[in-house]
Amino acid sequence: MLFSGIDDLKTALRGTLSLGKDGVKVDDEAALRRELIDRLVWNAVFHKEEAVRELARWVIRGAALATGAPSASIQGLYDAMGRGEAGGFTTPALNLRGLTYDAARAAFRAALRNQVGALVLELARSEMGYTFQRPGEYAAVVLAAAVKEGWKHPVFIQGDHFQFAIKKWKSDPAGERKAIEDLTREAIAAGFLNIDIDSSTLVDLSFPTLREQQKVNFEQAAELTAFIRKLEPRGVSISVGGEIGEVGKKNSTPEEFSAYMEGYREHLARQDGGSLRGISKISIQTGTSHGGVPGPDGKVVEVKLDFGALEVIGELARKKYGMSGAVQHGASTLPEELFHKFPECVTSEIHLATGFQNLMFDHQAWPEELRERQNAWCKANCADEAKAGETEEQFLYKTRKKTYGPFKLDMWQLPPQVKGPIFQDLERKFEFLMKQLKVAGTRQVTDRFVKPVAVLPPPPRAAGGSGGEAYEQVEGE
Repeated sequence: MLFSGIDDLKTALRGTLSLGKDGVKVDDEAALRRELIDRLVWNAVFHKEEAVRELARWVIRGAALATGAPSASIQGLYDAMGRGEAGGFTTPALNLRGLTYDAARAAFRAALRNQVGALVLELARSEMGYTFQRPGEYAAVVLAAAVKEGWKHPVFIQGDHFQFAIKKWKSDPAGERKAIEDLTREAIAAGFLNIDIDSSTLVDLSFPTLREQQKVNFEQAAELTAFIRKLEPRGVSISVGGEIGEVGKKNSTPEEFSAYMEGYREHLARQDGGSLRGISKISIQTGTSHGGVPGPDGKVVEVKLDFGALEVIGELARKKYGMSGAVQHGASTLPEELFHKFPECVTSEIHLATGFQNLMFDHQAWPEELRERQNAWCKANCADEAKAGETEEQFLYKTRKKTYGPFKLDMWQLPPQVKGPIFQDLERKFEFLMKQLKVAGTRQVTDRFVKPVAVLPPPPRAAGGSGGEAYEQVEGE
């Protein structure tokens, strides 16, 4: 699958894709989907030469644009939801931590079959670390999956939980802020046109008033919103999300949201002349936690979810601030019978991750030999994360996500007889969620309100472009 080098890559494109300074031209889409896109994505992920990886990623992004699957912002749809011109559904935001090409293909197949338009594929700051997926790789893999499955609609790629690490913030706030800015710049350049700012970790409940508790949170969110607006490609309004309650902590209230929003709007008005567009949605805490809470047997314990908070805060967000509504995090391990309630509570977006991981890692087709190596790696490398009194099953449940990076090649190389049943079941899971969340049939309303802008960075030097600028400069920056 690997190209011997740049010349070999270019030779493989002949007759299928043509490269130019203006982008990528598709000469034979059937051939592209049949085999070439598989080789391109493999090299975009695993080639040892950075120049080959960069060129493969640029070609994929250009091919996706040329075949009608551009990376896009969901802002137009969320604006319509805020105006009351669209709604009745909850957008699923799928965190694809590993085997990303196969998982994204399964998601696009389910979406195509159900005429889904409102669909987000995302990766959090923390997930980028332990899955060994930087933004450039993740965006390329998702777009390659769209091309492979014949997706001809906007592709919403999102940076989830661009979160401030509280320990780093306390010791070096300027350094932590710069780390978030650097990641944001990298993500936008790679094609992430939806960014969730998570400064909720900076909320300090020791203060007597809600405004004081939320102050650092809303100030950092407003300043990062302004930072994002400066990096937007020409003609694009990136969908930016905010957060008032750290997932797994205290449940959010309407009063906290109001304190946050009033402070956020005032602080945003002081940035760059006061004419900047604000956030499109607000993430709140309703009783869940990322990954769920495992019991002694390693199975997730049921939690009580505050659907009332979702509905009340969501309504306030729409009616007073023109936003799409409230966002639910940490939901993939909830009982299946609860998911229909999210659109009933007019939840605008729901983030789903660990449930898909559990489906794959616990699947009967998952090789036992690989599972044993993953478990051994966790015991050898994550021992310091073990807590007193927890069982081995609880420990492995919490830490096995960190095997995505070290075992990435092993997972991608799993044979068809292993991948087949796993991704058939994952596709069924995606389809079930799409139906429960009422996004089946949302393609028309999405296409009505989302008008993608053609955005492609300059080609890398290997394709006659400006080299290192390819994933640092964005049109209009």
